[in-house]
Amino acid sequence: MSYQEHLRYPEPRYHGDRGEVNASVRPADTPPDLTSPGGATHYLATHESTGGEFGLYKVDLAARSAGTRTHFHKAMSESFYVLSGELELFNGEKWVTGRAGDFLYVPVGGLHAFKNVTDEPMSMLMLFSPGAPREEYFERISEMSRRGSEELKEFRVRHDSYFEEDFGPGEE
Repeated sequence: MSYQEHLRYPEPRYHGDRGEVNASVRPADTPPDLTSPGGATHYLATHESTGGEFGLYKVDLAARSAGTRTHFHKAMSESFYVLSGELELFNGEKWVTGRAGDFLYVPVGGLHAFKNVTDEPMSMLMLFSPGAPREEYFERISEMSRRGSEELKEFRVRHDSYFEEDFGPGEE
């Protein structure tokens, strides 16, 4: 395959001769869709609103927020863009400090984790591609974590989140 062939655009999905009026705007002052003592999540573009193309979320983490432990996804990539503050990001090999403007891309299957270890709040964008219905995961993970191991494991797997502690060696 030549270099030019490798750089092809995807096949068209819109076949009209003229564009449509179908864009949507979410004002910056829209309240978060989900709040907790650990922060807030804004559903900027959901699986439903993008037709499954991607999911984009603004996540605000409070100071000393635990974030999430090491996990991977089998069906989607996940990307992080730090808007403000600092975030510890695990890239599958080591922890790195992400600061405003830093970006971490995690391909499908890539181990990753994040946490805010500072005394200041932080804010980031999280992008999932292709889009998945992540809202239930965000809304129920705290409750499911309190319920216990088997129910929590099933919930996480249903939401394409495979945590290291859920599987022993060779168990997937």
